[in-house]
Amino acid sequence: MKRKHQKILELIFARPISANVRWIDIETLLFELGAQIEEEEREGSRMLIKLFGEWRVFQRPHPTPTTDKGALASLRDWLFNNGVKP
Repeated sequence: MKRKHQKILELIFARPISANVRWIDIETLLFELGAQIEEEEREGSRMLIKLFGEWRVFQRPHPTPTTDKGALASLRDWLFNNGVKP
């Protein structure tokens, strides 16, 4: 894993939850882990992501590029439960 992706993973697992994680950085990390991301957005900027053999829906943040803390906590739990750790 590239150092940039490792830093993003560390931000996702940081306690307290960081308020400065950009969604585009999360997308690149998920691609690195082998995720498929539905290109067309669903209603309300929802993104369909397949990783670890399961589909999850996440909200792409707008108008700011930073991901909210609830989405980061959900993502952290999903990654942790599938053996991904910083």
